[in-house]
Amino acid sequence: MKILAVSDEECQALWDYYIPGRLKDYDLILSSGDLKASYLSFLVTMGHAPVFYVHGNHDTSYNEFPPEGCDSIDGKLVIFNGLRILGLGGCRRYHPGDHQYTERQMRKRIKKLRWEIRKAGGVDIVVTHAPPMGFGDDDDIAHRGFESLLRFIDRYHPQYLLHGHIHLSYGQDQTRVREYNGTKIINVFERYTLDIEPPENPGGIYGKCPPFLRKLLKISY
Repeated sequence: MKILAVSDEECQALWDYYIPGRLKDYDLILSSGDLKASYLSFLVTMGHAPVFYVHGNHDTSYNEFPPEGCDSIDGKLVIFNGLRILGLGGCRRYHPGDHQYTERQMRKRIKKLRWEIRKAGGVDIVVTHAPPMGFGDDDDIAHRGFESLLRFIDRYHPQYLLHGHIHLSYGQDQTRVREYNGTKIINVFERYTLDIEPPENPGGIYGKCPPFLRKLLKISY
């Protein structure tokens, strides 16, 4: 499965200078936040692939004008073609506003998802806005990562954690891909292409479904 992951800055090649057919090979588009709603709506229209997104700390306009034709997976676990994808948007709280969380609040958000994760038999991709603490974050409070995301990786061992929030144009360490405890942590700033094979025999309730029901549950909330 070919996945386009985007965040934080609209890609001119995929918007201002878009050429028809440039998105045709993608099966799924994932947004890690802080992108214009009109941009995500453009991608879902031109690419003919579903767009799943989480909120960045600057996505307060989504409350009134969400991206048309796209699905929020913030605080949810969805299954797409057998791939288990969990969304945890937002960043560390640095002033009053939406989509900002203390460490304690993020832990509570994760705790609420335990049953969904168990039911699905695990997680393959975690889509976040902020990175885990110490893996691509920065020292200031607004860009500091969540320790609870590290504990999430320790417990559930997803294949990938995709995040944004840290612009590669900031001039710090330009490493896109890091690894922690078997999970690849990828900064998908602007755009990043990911090729992944869904698990052949996912566990949990979903994994026990007969083939015809799995097809019906291609996208399952």
